[in-house]
Amino acid sequence: MMVRSQETTLVRATLTVPREEGWWRTGAPIQALGRFRASLLRGEVPVVLLPFVRTAAFALAACAVTACVVERAPPPATGGSLVDDFGDTIAVTPAPQRIVSLNPSTTELLFALGAGSRLVGRTHWDEWPDSARLVPDLGAGVRPNVEAVLAAHPDLVILYASSDNRSAARHLRAAGVRTLSLKIDRIEHFERATRTIGRILGDSPRASLVADTVRATLDRVAARTATLRRPRVAWPVDVAPVIAIGAGSFLSQLIEIAGGENVYGDMAAVSPQLSLEDVHRRDPDIILANPRLAARIRTEPTWRGLRAVREGRVIEADEVLMGRQSVRMGEAAVALARLLHPEVVW
Repeated sequence: MMVRSQETTLVRATLTVPREEGWWRTGAPIQALGRFRASLLRGEVPVVLLPFVRTAAFALAACAVTACVVERAPPPATGGSLVDDFGDTIAVTPAPQRIVSLNPSTTELLFALGAGSRLVGRTHWDEWPDSARLVPDLGAGVRPNVEAVLAAHPDLVILYASSDNRSAARHLRAAGVRTLSLKIDRIEHFERATRTIGRILGDSPRASLVADTVRATLDRVAARTATLRRPRVAWPVDVAPVIAIGAGSFLSQLIEIAGGENVYGDMAAVSPQLSLEDVHRRDPDIILANPRLAARIRTEPTWRGLRAVREGRVIEADEVLMGRQSVRMGEAAVALARLLHPEVVW
């Protein structure tokens, strides 16, 4: 059985569909996808057709990113409010038209939800999709330049809900700017953020489709790797000091989904600081790292004492693909499973 990532179609799919303005405004695409999903659950879609209909379904959901079809107008929002991860109350309406996203994960998500044209600011770490690079770079996402953000005249600012951003959130709200602070460290945080942002955009059906599609891909990868031998994995993100991925990170979840075991899965932190002696003591089978760090680990004498280094099992991970808890997590899980289990045909 081959595992295909719907997220891959986000940048590759093309689709021929009716383009009449009225057809898109009626919401017919979302309704059609809903009917398709119900048929899929009832087992009415032949297995041989699944790769094609899945590609079509996600291409519709992500048309704003691929430019395969015109972006449809969102339905009217229903009003109300919600509470963000700083405990602040956010009005759901009116739907924002000028958005500053100061988290690469939410920038990717906004493009997937068809709101890329509404972005008027991003951080300098936002690298995907390519269209994100056309959005004005406002600098850092942690302790951002509030004056630069206000100069973009946003009607919504999305922040990462870290303690370092509380002051920025207070200043933006004091200036009368609707500010949404979201903690997105784990897969379930991404799913909640997707539905939250979809509600504010006035397009909850599309947000649900994106969240459900990512989850379906992750579940299929997990099912495919469930019976495989699970190598023990360490994923350092720095070596001076040694910092590695802990259980609080979505990357630890991806390791498990891809058929591995995080040797620091017993540590609740997102990225705990460690000693090199402890890495030696835990003796991982595989070390994952970005290309720059992997080259350093292979050559530094202090790391060469590790069995995984001596036996050539320092594996380079694509940090652009795997480093975001966003719409490409399904694709990232497939890529990681291929690294951990090269013996399996994916």
